[in-house]
Amino acid sequence: MPTEPLSAHDVEAGLRELPGWQLQGDRIARTYRLPSHFAAAGLTVHVAQIQEELGHHSDLTLGYNTVSLAVHTHDAGGAVTRKDLTLAGRVEAVAAGHGAK
Repeated sequence: MPTEPLSAHDVEAGLRELPGWQLQGDRIARTYRLPSHFAAAGLTVHVAQIQEELGHHSDLTLGYNTVSLAVHTHDAGGAVTRKDLTLAGRVEAVAAGHGAK
């Protein structure tokens, strides 16, 4: 059964709870800056683990000292859903532990 898209109001409300996350087209996205490439790689692995646990995956990009995520839900026609906000919240909860800003 497909996941239902969130209304624009619900997406905005969800993003207010996720500092640094923003709507970019049809996705929510954020880039974290980290103190080193090693710290960025560590966060990337941690995010991959969270995505596997949730069964929901973002576009995840590792830069020299950055990690970027962009996510929407394919089975909701590429819209933002509760799954996306949950993933963002889980990532937000672990990012500071890796030194992310």
